[in-house]
Amino acid sequence: MIFPSVMARNQNELAGLFKKLSGTSQILHLDVADGKAVPNLSLHFPFRLSSQFKYHAHLMIQEPERWIRRYGNKVDFCIPQFQEVKNHLQYIAWMRRLKKKVAFALSPEISVSLVRKYVKYCDYILILTVKPGFYGSCFLYHPLHKIKLIKKLNPQVKVIVDGGMNPLTIQIAKKAGADYFVSGSYVSKAENSKKAMKELKGVVLH
Repeated sequence: MIFPSVMARNQNELAGLFKKLSGTSQILHLDVADGKAVPNLSLHFPFRLSSQFKYHAHLMIQEPERWIRRYGNKVDFCIPQFQEVKNHLQYIAWMRRLKKKVAFALSPEISVSLVRKYVKYCDYILILTVKPGFYGSCFLYHPLHKIKLIKKLNPQVKVIVDGGMNPLTIQIAKKAGADYFVSGSYVSKAENSKKAMKELKGVVLH
């Protein structure tokens, strides 16, 4: 599966993206940024979501637990940055109580050794192949080696690769063992988002 990502500074931008991405996917990947954990702002306002999609939210923010208490019921599950969660075992137990999937996002500099003891509890791990916070950042190959390490720790965990996905890089990520993919610039900023999504799917499905 390929999830188009959504970054927006206000409701008008958000509504425009919903219209543009209609027909590309049933699930959208919300990029939430607070300008502190990463140097950018996105969905940092009391947003309204379209009922035509389902959502998961990548939380590039400080104190992600506060966001989840406020908005968590609007999305299927949340993917906080691993280093921004204060107590990982408490967080995992909290998600289980809420009957939500457990997921963490690993920035390029976060090694698998730091998350080793938590991977067995996770449903998803998101591996960032760009520095988080912006569309169009340079694709980094080295984070892809984490996929095999994570799968060894938990063969059931689904790995999402996020960052710099285009027909070439998505093929590389697929070969590295990724299960799902997030596309920002290539789909969300394309002139024809449906066509761009079709191109990516063509690569992933062959």
